[in-house]
Order: sequence, then structure tokens, then C-alpha cells
Amino acid sequence: MSVFTEETRVRAREIIARYPADRSRSALLPLLHLVQAEEGYVSPAGVTFCAEVLGLNKAQVGAVATFYTMYKRRPTGDYLVSVCTNTMCNVLGGQEVYDTLVEHLGVGHDETTADGKITLEHAECLAACDYGPVMTVNYDFFDGVDPQGAVGVVDELRAGGRPMPTRGARLCTLKEMAVQLAGFADERDGAVADGGPGEATLRGLRLAERHGIAAPGYDPKTPIRSKAEADRAAAEAKAKAEAAKAPAPAPSAPAVKPEQATGSTAPDVKAPDDKSPQVRTAETRQPDAATAVPDAPGTRIPTDGPPPASRDAQAAQEAGVAANPPAGDGKPAGDEAGAQERNLKEAEAETGAAGAGSAVASERGVQK
Repeated sequence: MSVFTEETRVRAREIIARYPADRSRSALLPLLHLVQAEEGYVSPAGVTFCAEVLGLNKAQVGAVATFYTMYKRRPTGDYLVSVCTNTMCNVLGGQEVYDTLVEHLGVGHDETTADGKITLEHAECLAACDYGPVMTVNYDFFDGVDPQGAVGVVDELRAGGRPMPTRGARLCTLKEMAVQLAGFADERDGAVADGGPGEATLRGLRLAERHGIAAPGYDPKTPIRSKAEADRAAAEAKAKAEAAKAPAPAPSAPAVKPEQATGSTAPDVKAPDDKSPQVRTAETRQPDAATAVPDAPGTRIPTDGPPPASRDAQAAQEAGVAANPPAGDGKPAGDEAGAQERNLKEAEAETGAAGAGSAVASERGVQK
């Protein structure tokens, strides 16, 4: 029996429908948030669920789930408390805040209190250096915290309260947060009524106003040129600049046609698409029927086949395990006893020869 409700399955289909049919695997990230909203972490059942609905194997799903720290691989508390201990916050007292919470809660990094309320972790950076030291609860910020203030926040959470973050929307549980990260609105009354930027972030704006600094004027009705138009304008400007710099041709020099200069009579043909190198590289790695024809003529475009069924992926995985038995206890090449004895005898012989040569030289010196 599946651990996931019918509502979760309906939402999974809604997430997959956001992407093109041949790009459904792009839905994996929000789907992992969705299963985390159901169980509080990405369990083996959650990995299997994502693999089945996307036609992937479990290894592919697990590779993504273990790469990002926002996906938890074991049960997590209702509130994930993260304390920044990176350079800036550490200098301002972040490590002291973390150590105080460790002692107060009786848990260490990535551990959960016995009541299942708090999971504590130290974070390398929370991207809020101007507010350090900072602490987040389910990714909502508590700025400029000190040890006693952090203890007060976690005590209120364990008592059932929801303290107000310094910035951002109203606090919610980790499961409620995962639903939002999956792409669904927070339906709580007034869930996004609070928040706003803090004074530290607005300091640059205040200084600009004080010194009369402003961005150049811009008409929002100005049409934005397409990439082709921008490239054409840039090419024309470059051609004019080169024409202005180039010296006038000698009157006696005959004009040379392009085909005479290159030795080819083939007309110049523009590349079939006009895309950035990043897009072209991505399409080359994952081509499909909709991918534009590559520059190389005569290149055949591969087409994606049907997505593999979960049982096919499992059979392939078992076949791979059977074909790759674990390493035995055999010694590596060069460890045979005969080779060791032979090398030892050769080394002793060389040492003896060197010793004899030294003795002869010594004797000759005495005679002289």
C-alpha cells in the first residue's frame, strides 16, 4: 500500500503537466519537495514514487536527492533551525549561538529533539551577511540573533508558538514550506501578509537618495530588440568602424571575388539556429526530435525513445550488479612472492658490487 495520498498523486500530475512532454524529468525537483511535504523527508518510498511517475530509475532520483541539502534523507522535525557559522556570522558570534543551542537542546548537527519539534543544523552561509549573525527557521530569517534570543525562539517553537521572523512571511512548518517549494500557494489566512526588507538591505538606497545618485532615465515603453536585431545592429556598427579604419585600396589592385580568395564556389550558409553556446551544448547532450539541426551537415538527430518502465530499470540494475562482482582478496599485480625474492636478490647483488668497488678504491688510496 502506498504511503502517499491521492491528493499527492493529483498534485504530482499537475507538476509534471507544467513541463513539455519530452522534458518531464525537469519536474523532479518540485516532486521531491512534494514527497517531503508528505513525510517530512525524502524517504526510500518517496524516491520510488518519483522514479515511477517520471519513468526514471531510483539511482537517478537518488543522485539528485542527495546532491541538494534542502532534501532531507531522514525524518526531520517540524522546524529546521539553521545557524550560520561561516566567516562573517562567525566573527559576529554565530558559533556561540550554535554552541548555545546545542547545549540547550541536547542535539548536534542534523539531529532532532526527542519531541520531534526541532532539527538543528549549522549552515555554511545563509546569504545575509549584512544581518549577521543570522539564524533561519524553515528558511525564514531571524537577523542579528544572540545566544539568549536564539534560545527564546526555539523554546517558543517547542511550546507550540510561532514567533515572527525578522523578515519574510509568517512562520510555517517544514511540511508546509515544502508544499510551497513544490509550487503551490500557502492557503493559510494572512500567510503572506507580513514581511518586507530590513533597514540593512535598504542602506544602499538611503545613501543614494542622500547623495542624489539615481539610475539613468528609462522609458518602459521602449521596445526590446530581439537577439537577431541586436546582433545585426552590432555587426553593422562593427563593419562601419572597420571601414573607417581600413586604408583605401590601391587603384591598380584588381578586385578579388570571395570564391577566388577561398577557392570555393559554395555560397555562404548561415547556421540553422542562432542560440547561445550553453543552449547548444545542452541540446547536444540531450537531443530530441525538436532539437534544431546541428551545424555539421549530414548529422543525424537522435530521437528519445519511450521512458523506461520501473521494472526495466530494476532489471537493468540487477544485471549490472551481477556483472560486477565485488573485489576479492587477491593481491594486486606485482605482489607475487617470486617477484619479491627476485627483486631482493638483484638489490643485494647491486649493493655487494658497490661495496666491493668502494673497498678497492680505498685500498688504492692507502697504497698511494
